[in-house]
Amino acid sequence: MQTAFIQYRSSQVHYCWFGAGPRIILCLHGYGESETTFHFLENYVPPDYTVIALDLPYHGKTQWHEGLTFSIADLLAITQLLLEKHGQEASKITLLGFSMGGRVALQLLQSMPNKIEKTVLLAPDGLKVNIWYWLATQTYLGNRLFGFTMKHPAWFFWLLQTGNRLKLINQSVLKFTRYYIHDTTVRRLLYERWTCMRTIKPDLAFIKTLIRANQLPVHLLYGKYDRIIRHERGEKFRTGIESFCTLHIIQTGHQVLQEKYVNHIMQAIQS
Repeated sequence: MQTAFIQYRSSQVHYCWFGAGPRIILCLHGYGESETTFHFLENYVPPDYTVIALDLPYHGKTQWHEGLTFSIADLLAITQLLLEKHGQEASKITLLGFSMGGRVALQLLQSMPNKIEKTVLLAPDGLKVNIWYWLATQTYLGNRLFGFTMKHPAWFFWLLQTGNRLKLINQSVLKFTRYYIHDTTVRRLLYERWTCMRTIKPDLAFIKTLIRANQLPVHLLYGKYDRIIRHERGEKFRTGIESFCTLHIIQTGHQVLQEKYVNHIMQAIQS
């Protein structure tokens, strides 16, 4: 395993890679995680693959200096730089995205379908519009309120507790939300990360058209007990592309990207 930085505009994008094969797996991590979550794959990936996993803006060791914007053009340019650095400009890519990284993978699939060999999505974000995320990142007033709340969260904690007591918010979502807003630094990062990723908005109807037209394999892997990203989203997405899209449910929660589930992940990559 090796790590490095690539220069992109005024930023330094951190990533790791392992393997030396001609087939590329581009790994995209979840919210609050980094390229390190894919390290365990080094012991399982066949020799004909090269795995590249990057730290997205405001994550890991990436030093992002382009403001609170990570555009589709940025994503495509960084992907191209990584392929060029490893002499794989002509190679097709297998996308492996977990949670938030699944949304990024879908955006890449939409933007460069001719470069994609297959797409593996692990409990992916992006298959359903989250109304709170939309309000916080896609509207001016919502983003202003979001920024205020990250600095003054007391009212929001009260709202969460009330919603939980009224059974409008389940316990898993309550714990998940508390974890990501429990202190000042975490709240600042939440604001920066959500706002920065606001332009990554895959068009699902168009993507399904591309999947059919290009006969692109897509494999979905979900946790049966995941209360954050439900497998029903994937089942709805499969409608109309069943010939190209598989869905598998394993006995876990949201954290499907773990070594103990590597057989399921590798089966999706190699099928």
